[in-house]
Amino acid sequence: MGDAIQQLLTHSVETVIEREHLEKRLRAGTPLRVKHGIDPTGPKIHLGRAVVLWKLREFQDLGHHVVLIVGDYTAQIGDASDKTQRRAPLTTKQVQENLKGYLDQIAKIIDVAKAEVRYNSEWLAKLDGQDLVALAREFTVYQMLARRNFKDRFDGGREIGLDEFLYPLFQGYDSVAVKADVEIGGSDQLFNLTAGRKIQEHFGQPPQDILTTKMLIGLDGRKMSTSWGNVVNITDSPTDQFGKLMSLRDDLTPEYLELASGLPASKVAELTAALKAGTSPRDIKAQMAEAVVARYHGESAARRAAAEFSAVFGAGGFPEDAPPVAVSAREQTALELVMASGLAPSKSEARRLIAQGAVELDKSILRDANERVIVRSGSQLRVGKHRFAKIVLADND
Repeated sequence: MGDAIQQLLTHSVETVIEREHLEKRLRAGTPLRVKHGIDPTGPKIHLGRAVVLWKLREFQDLGHHVVLIVGDYTAQIGDASDKTQRRAPLTTKQVQENLKGYLDQIAKIIDVAKAEVRYNSEWLAKLDGQDLVALAREFTVYQMLARRNFKDRFDGGREIGLDEFLYPLFQGYDSVAVKADVEIGGSDQLFNLTAGRKIQEHFGQPPQDILTTKMLIGLDGRKMSTSWGNVVNITDSPTDQFGKLMSLRDDLTPEYLELASGLPASKVAELTAALKAGTSPRDIKAQMAEAVVARYHGESAARRAAAEFSAVFGAGGFPEDAPPVAVSAREQTALELVMASGLAPSKSEARRLIAQGAVELDKSILRDANERVIVRSGSQLRVGKHRFAKIVLADND
């Protein structure tokens, strides 16, 4: 138990508040209400978000009560943490669409059946004007502008919406509604989590302890973002997960070993040391990728994905389990085909890949986004190094 508590408080952890208080309660075996909120701003959960969920699972394995708050209300506002500009608000319909299958994905990590799952519209939708004013009195504009991202935007003359100031108030009120003993989140959430402590004290509750995890960077070294296409989703196929992870920048491999692989700390240290000692980055990366795939799909699937990757990229082949993509037109432009395949996150990224010669249709390189191409059911499309699709025509030619 002691080792498990030490692991919980240190592995992948950025900050703990109050460390001594939390550790004392953990070692006393006191069952704690451990809160984590997740906004369904998109339909898929990526490895970055999974870091916190795995930490939540550690609490659960130690016998603590997990309170998972699905932010169906707060998702319509949008968390400003680490955002360089205002984010577009989501409609209720968009949030409901994103929620489909959401808990099924989370269930790959935590035991949802044993968790308390709440939706924060349950209490936030009932707040009136007086309630909002009372919450707002607990904070100052100076405190809000002291946040790095708000300060940068203010200094740069970029908009900051008043609704963005409300988000930490609502997240803090979530802690009051569920009487949280502990709240965990990514390191970018620290302001919001500490807001919860302040608001709990306002309502006469003991302030929650806080644990934040390190942030997992995207495959290309930028912030992990679905819109940039630098993510690995936990529901991606074994082949896709392995291929994407093998495209990771070499210098980020130790970070993925620590935060995404699920390997024991001793093994992570061993592989990281081997990397520093000159072992091939590709070999270490392959071990990391296999561990990640095993975590979500099982060891057999991970071994098959590793073997297929080696065979495909050693012989210039095409993966057998490349996902099928339905297209409606036999003839279309290269750009239209790439966008229809879903293998590029945006038109600008698709154009860039085509211009770089990184798109192949049936082993022919497409170099002009406006080039008209003929496809058939069974055509093989490759976009970038590790993204593949088998074309299926809607008319089933």
